[in-house]
Amino acid sequence: MVHLIKPARQTTVSYVARVRHATEHYACVRAWWSRPAVDLGYMQFAPGDYLDEHFYAHHWYNIFAVYRQDGQLRGWYCNVSQPAQITPTQIVSVDVEIDLFVSPDCQQLLRLDVDEFEARDYQRINPDIYHQGWQALAQLEHLVHTRQFPFVTE
Repeated sequence: MVHLIKPARQTTVSYVARVRHATEHYACVRAWWSRPAVDLGYMQFAPGDYLDEHFYAHHWYNIFAVYRQDGQLRGWYCNVSQPAQITPTQIVSVDVEIDLFVSPDCQQLLRLDVDEFEARDYQRINPDIYHQGWQALAQLEHLVHTRQFPFVTE
């Protein structure tokens, strides 16, 4: 079971995913999009899509590779989040607002929700989260630019 906690919205999204690989520090799970279609403008989620989701216990992000039902990569959706809590039965991830979209060819990177992150006033109330959030975004962009896992295309 995966639990994505969104404190700013006071919501938790929970869903079942199939474990592809897991250790105490990393988990890759596969989940299927079962909600109605969502068009974000830069990417769509549609019924039948599947996501290979990468969670890390020592990094301030998770990375979702989004695939169409036919296996074509739509892109990567990355959440800056507190390090995931990974157990044999569940993954818990707490979102800190900043997101990054990466196009399938790794040429387009879109920083998302930066204004929401800044509005949370972490710089004043929790400087560690503020610093870790910006550092995680820089790490994600570095992984993309250097084509490191999971930003590798065949």
